Amino acid sequence: MKKTGLAISVILLLIGFYGCKPNSPVNTAKVEGGMVEGVVSGDIAVFKGIPYAAPPVGDLRWKPPQPVKAWTGVLRADKFGPMCPQPGVQSNDSTALKPSEDCLYLNVWTPAKSRKEMLPVMVWIYGGGFSSGATSVPWYNGENLAKQGVIVVSVGYRVGPLGFLPHPELDAESANHVSGNYGLLDQIEGLKWVQNNISAFGGDPKRVTIFGESAGAISVSMLCASPLTKGLFWGAISESGSSFFPVTDSLNVFDCVVTLAGAEKRGIEFMKRMGCSNIAELRKVPPEKWMNDPASQMGYFWPVVDGYVIAGDQTSLYNEGRYNDVHVIIGTNSDEGSMFVRNQKPEEYIKGVKMRFGPFAERILKLYPVDSTGGTYRSAADIFRDVEFAWTGRTWARLQEKTGKSKVFVYYFDQFRNEPFWPGMPMPDGAAHASEIVYVFGTLDLNYGANITPEEKGLSETMEKYWTNFARTGDPKGEGLPVWPVYRDDGKTVMYLKGTPETIGVPNLEKLNLVDEYFDWRRSNTK
Repeated sequence: MKKTGLAISVILLLIGFYGCKPNSPVNTAKVEGGMVEGVVSGDIAVFKGIPYAAPPVGDLRWKPPQPVKAWTGVLRADKFGPMCPQPGVQSNDSTALKPSEDCLYLNVWTPAKSRKEMLPVMVWIYGGGFSSGATSVPWYNGENLAKQGVIVVSVGYRVGPLGFLPHPELDAESANHVSGNYGLLDQIEGLKWVQNNISAFGGDPKRVTIFGESAGAISVSMLCASPLTKGLFWGAISESGSSFFPVTDSLNVFDCVVTLAGAEKRGIEFMKRMGCSNIAELRKVPPEKWMNDPASQMGYFWPVVDGYVIAGDQTSLYNEGRYNDVHVIIGTNSDEGSMFVRNQKPEEYIKGVKMRFGPFAERILKLYPVDSTGGTYRSAADIFRDVEFAWTGRTWARLQEKTGKSKVFVYYFDQFRNEPFWPGMPMPDGAAHASEIVYVFGTLDLNYGANITPEEKGLSETMEKYWTNFARTGDPKGEGLPVWPVYRDDGKTVMYLKGTPETIGVPNLEKLNLVDEYFDWRRSNTK
């Protein structure tokens, strides 16, 4: 009898330790590095700050992510890992958001009550222009998505000079003779971690969907074309961003992706401005020294076409069928460009259009004119929306529709209030850049508090279901939801996300067709 009682006690102890209590989510897991213990929040177990690679510090600065260092005991995963150093966040910040080069951590939200559930997995890649961003942004709380029956993972990666510095000396150090795409390599390492470890949280490594916004969406498109990611995911969602511009060696050409050889010029200049003569010296320079340098600003250091992580011109890769043919959702917001432009004097605006669009300038000005009051803000914002976001997204959808076998879905998000989405912005003419995120994650209250309308709440619930259905089956369709058809460029197959969703034709088609002509010309004239 005593032996039986002891056996039962041991069994109960093991059940508790391994997170298998009946009707309770899995809250411990054995992963690469050791044991981790999460925090149960209702029906979801949350694991924050799990290291997925060695700290990229010291000699590992500007090196591909290295294997995680093992720990002893059980790691209490209840705090987000540090964000990568970036402008606007001080290194002496005493909050949980304190930045550090030791920033390669990820987070997991799981509803699984058993490791055998094999739930679909959604891996979030944050935006920030490749110069900022963190998994700890409150908008990105994965709890509401996890309640839909998926596991959510968010991956921290290096940004700014730490994530995207190219330099000939770093090429020489590399076994692949490349440099500059460390942030993308971090994302790939995070996806490998998911493949090797997500089953410990009840996830299915064969049903992984990557999703991201802005620079995160651009990352998603790059990962879809990278030879290094084959088999790491089966679906992808791009919210406002992709990378189908022509490739050039020049840093001074509009709307292009730069080669490694071209981008290295900035790496060399950066080293000089930091007062260093070699990489060994530069590795000793604290990030605080470059926070006010141009290198830390959005758009300065960016992923480069290195022939390794990014194999080449993405449009060419898709035309040749050299990409990961996975199911995709691709979308754009209706007032996407408003946060990136300013009102200019008419003559300044016209001069800029002529400089940028060359022989297409007059046709561009007819479709994006100076308004009757002399204002240029709206037209400049629409150019930014259509060139930087809508055209690249449509190009991706059309190329994959033509050359792929997987399903392609396209949306146009237009839900907005008559109030600025970002402080200091003019009144909106549509949905601002990034405004769809809180609808996808079900975190509307962070923007609007208790003042959420039934229409907004309903749309958010619909989008959560679309996104998670897609992660589950490769198709957003579901019972009670408006039917979202597979994309066809010549039909009403774009899901219009506002109020009660409905399908429409491609928005702003005349403008996008002109932008398409422009890029055909650009591609034939880019060196």
